[in-house]
Amino acid sequence: MKVTILTIIAMLAFAANSVLARLALSGGGIDPLSYTGMRLVSGAAVLAVLVFFRRQRGAGKGMGSWSGAVALLLYAVAFSIAYVMVGAGPGALILFASVQMGMLAWAVFKGERPGLLEWLGITIAFFALAYLVSPGLVAPSLSGAVLMVVAGLSWAAYSLLGKGSLSPLADTAGNFIRCLPVGILLIVIGMLVFKPNMAGVVYAVASGAIASGLGYTIWYSVLPQLSRSRAALVQLTVPSITAFGGVVFINEVLTARLVIATIGVVGGVALAIMAARHGKTKVAPEGSH
Repeated sequence: MKVTILTIIAMLAFAANSVLARLALSGGGIDPLSYTGMRLVSGAAVLAVLVFFRRQRGAGKGMGSWSGAVALLLYAVAFSIAYVMVGAGPGALILFASVQMGMLAWAVFKGERPGLLEWLGITIAFFALAYLVSPGLVAPSLSGAVLMVVAGLSWAAYSLLGKGSLSPLADTAGNFIRCLPVGILLIVIGMLVFKPNMAGVVYAVASGAIASGLGYTIWYSVLPQLSRSRAALVQLTVPSITAFGGVVFINEVLTARLVIATIGVVGGVALAIMAARHGKTKVAPEGSH
């Protein structure tokens, strides 16, 4: 029960990142550079405190890496700029699909050979995403969608770079801390161009300190107790939660296009994940987790 509750909280935190970004950036309360900088700085502060207390109890000594920090920074900047142009629901769906497809593409590049059902799932998800961004009155901004794809691929790279980390929380803190100088610079540049209002600052700090800092901490605490396939599948809920949050908190319209695309992307990725899980179980049942 505890793992289930913590997993739900983590997914809500991931969805909150998109909703908070859209709340802050769509209303003109803050610019993307200041938002990104405040998110990184506040996230680094919370994670540094958490790691300090964990190390007081003899926890691991992870430090992150510069490559991980660059991937994190590129994700955060592209994410913020994209959310000036796309809604919370479509943005989260594009982000999620890009992360999953990026990781699948890397697996294929490294020599893995997906089966027929995996390719079918990937194809369904790809065409559903293409349908979402295809021209039309309710299609999201193409430039915003491209930036969100960049954010998603950057997060996929960040995840792959951190794969196998023995101290994921400490490594995440190290990556955030490495981004501090750039984060502070972004805040200064952003405030020279546009002075944010209090609401924008609160949303940025909440995203960094709570949705990112505490959200990542909770997620890493439950990950060891979830199989890889279950961890991947549970993240399928994030685009739907985000779309619901966009309707409730931002008064965004839940269009038929978004609903159809969400069903296609989530269903396609779920099919690919389950097909991969089944194939690995048949080959190596004891190493499938």
